[in-house]
Amino acid sequence: MRVLVTGAAGFIGFHTACHLLERGDEVIGIDNLNDYYDVSLKHARLERLTSHNNFKFAQINIEDSEAMEALFEREQPRRIVHLAAQAGVRYSIENPRAYIDTNIVGFLNILENCRHHHIEHLVYASSSSVYGANTQMPFDVRHHADHPVSLYGATKKSNELMAHSYAHLYKIPVTGLRFFTVYGPWGRPDMAPFLFTKKILAGDTIDVFNNGKHQRDFTYIDDIVEGVVRTLDQPATANAEWDGNTPDPASSTAPYHIYNIGNNEPVELMYFIECIEKSTGKKAKKNFLAMQAGDVLATYANVDDLARAVGFKPSTPIEEGIDRLVKWYREFYQV
Repeated sequence: MRVLVTGAAGFIGFHTACHLLERGDEVIGIDNLNDYYDVSLKHARLERLTSHNNFKFAQINIEDSEAMEALFEREQPRRIVHLAAQAGVRYSIENPRAYIDTNIVGFLNILENCRHHHIEHLVYASSSSVYGANTQMPFDVRHHADHPVSLYGATKKSNELMAHSYAHLYKIPVTGLRFFTVYGPWGRPDMAPFLFTKKILAGDTIDVFNNGKHQRDFTYIDDIVEGVVRTLDQPATANAEWDGNTPDPASSTAPYHIYNIGNNEPVELMYFIECIEKSTGKKAKKNFLAMQAGDVLATYANVDDLARAVGFKPSTPIEEGIDRLVKWYREFYQV
């Protein structure tokens, strides 16, 4: 199968591309290699991918409609895993236009090319951030997600609505995956798991927001990728029982589905830090701060729909995942 993976130099994109290559698929990877975080880490990921004969890479901005159209014409992918996005909840407060350009305009270009090139299945990254002000736990794909508390969350919710309209109008099979706090080797330097590991090993002080009272459904990268690939292999279909009088937000009369991918086990932030301390053998110096704008108190994924659909749900214990992250960090950065 020939698969286009957008954001292939990113954390989840890199691991997804590796998984697809290892099972024998052809992968076309694109990424704009922006400097939102350390570009050398993105290049290091790409070096791993380009060692595979079945991998091709192009440096493209997904908001460039002409470049995207030319790519689809040239490569003729059959399925797409769309992971390219401007990430980061807090950065969306500082630089909102970057999120509109990449997450909205860029996603429109993906949908338009799906429409014109008869794509068999589009799987795209949504986020637990869409749940926003909702406090009903665990987060369920049938809950209303209409009150995002960050522009990042709003763009991800917009992606889901845009995808449904194209599934309805053009019968493009589309599946949105709401990721919950992904961590692991090769992770993003701007996220707490990586940042805490780096600072604890260096003896630097870590900022602990909301005085450590957060809960997050930390999800190990291998579990995320397994869910992505299993979903990719099962193109979305219409729900024959869908009823407009009692509409199911997670499915449709169109070939459209939404799933959560989370570990289904929220973890206290302070326990998460304890796991890193245990794995590194060093105590963290903590600077307790108030809650940040755009943050939510807790995330917790109901993954029953995913398990029913693809026969899999994440299960890697936080202790095991942290050990793997710390081991990779020590080796990669020679700490």
